[in-house]
Amino acid sequence: MEKEKIKIKEIIVVEGRDDVTAVKRVVDAQIVQLNGFSGLTVKSIEKLKALSERNDLILLTDPDYAGKKIRAVIEKNIPNIKHAFVSQKDATRNDNIGVENANDEAILDALKNVITAHQNVENRFNISDLIDNGFVSGNNSKERRIMLGDLLKIGYYNAKQLLKALNSFNISREQFEEAVKKINEKNI
Repeated sequence: MEKEKIKIKEIIVVEGRDDVTAVKRVVDAQIVQLNGFSGLTVKSIEKLKALSERNDLILLTDPDYAGKKIRAVIEKNIPNIKHAFVSQKDATRNDNIGVENANDEAILDALKNVITAHQNVENRFNISDLIDNGFVSGNNSKERRIMLGDLLKIGYYNAKQLLKALNSFNISREQFEEAVKKINEKNI
């Protein structure tokens, strides 16, 4: 017996055909495929803008460089788009990083923890928050940033990008401190 899929009213935007297949395994939703970074044309962006006027969109890209570039371009053109993130750990199989590699649980988790970016939010966090908590320098700063991104469901960022993400995704001070506490408990 096939398990019941969760119905999602928003339109999910993914990079490629294999991502569509993976997402359709777990949810009942309309899915738009971009065909990777090369599919991000003026015409495709205009199509997404038109869709966003009548529908809410969720962007679910691969947790890699190309996925981040796609996310940045789309967010610039559609500031109210919602964001879903699958961690690099969950999206990696052999040396391939992509949503298509994530298991059903990871995809559902990403779609249950959707975030809307706010372009003009107060800068709740500053660089000293990242330095003081070991996210900028030190032996384990990259690992700490990976864990922070996973715990907050915002993906992985370098230190400069992390500061922008924390503020634009409207992460609360309490969420940040709770995640830091969990990271520190693991002695990383």
